Amino acid sequence: MTHEKPRIAIIPGDPSGIGPELIAKLLNAEGVTESANIVLIGDEHVWQQGATQADLPIALEEIAEADIATQQGLSWLPMSTIAPEDVKVAEVTVAGGTCSLRCLDKALDLATAGLVDGVLFGPFNKVALTSAGLNAEDEHRYMARYLGFTGYHSEINVLDDLMTTRVTSHIGLKEVAERITPEAVNKAISLAEGTLKRAGKQRPHIAVAALNPHAGDNGKFGREEIDILEPVVRAAQDKQMNVTGPWPSDTVFLKAKRGEVDAVVTMYHDQGQIAIKLMGFERGVTVAGGLPIPVATPAHGTAFDIAGQNNANVGATLQAFNLLVRMATNHRANRAES
Repeated sequence: MTHEKPRIAIIPGDPSGIGPELIAKLLNAEGVTESANIVLIGDEHVWQQGATQADLPIALEEIAEADIATQQGLSWLPMSTIAPEDVKVAEVTVAGGTCSLRCLDKALDLATAGLVDGVLFGPFNKVALTSAGLNAEDEHRYMARYLGFTGYHSEINVLDDLMTTRVTSHIGLKEVAERITPEAVNKAISLAEGTLKRAGKQRPHIAVAALNPHAGDNGKFGREEIDILEPVVRAAQDKQMNVTGPWPSDTVFLKAKRGEVDAVVTMYHDQGQIAIKLMGFERGVTVAGGLPIPVATPAHGTAFDIAGQNNANVGATLQAFNLLVRMATNHRANRAES
């Protein structure tokens, strides 16, 4: 069965960073505009800025919001979110954060209305977002609140065909152990499985990382593996889920690197992030896991140190786009069947 091409909304991210340049490079990459219908959202001068920085063309074919439902190819939905003189390349500004949030809001509105099947955003600057009124821990919490979504959701990191989810995220290490609960581990496993299935993997193999050195060494270095992780893994297996572990965290990513698993459930932020970034920083992708619409972005930041210099590597943005196309295709098909 073939599905109609998905429609993807793309926003530039912070105009002061490398986002506009990256999107210009993305749109000029082979096969991109053929694999999806694309709606660019944002200010004309920001998109032209990206084209100038990348020394590549962008064709801005204006479209009205009323026509998006039948849009084909590459189109541009105009917005006025920031004055040209307020774009300060390589600087954190309130105006840049405001531009980011307003474009994001519009993209989420289109997705909620069923006019687009997924959202890709260029890198945001969290300081700029906060100064512009983010009022949330991060953009993922902001999106959930904006969408009125109260279910479980969490940032997912992706490198090529490998995904990682986290039981805990942006907290101090001293708080991690007390947050490792059966419910939290179950949610991280389910999020990995659900997201991989959304991306087209029917029976993903999910490896659960241990918390303690040597997976606790039979309780010598802690009992979290014995008391929490092993029972959770067995319960998942009893439900016919393809879950294994807990594996020592210093070896589980060797299995992942060899392609033996599709996802690793990590216990805390750096346990997975260090491994993923060492294996391929310039290809890393972040997915807003659990939200009712597919959302992805390159995992790196706004890179103010190279903004405006045509030195930004499009690899992670291209990976984010390709993954989003797969997820959005399934999202579109599921919507059509429901």
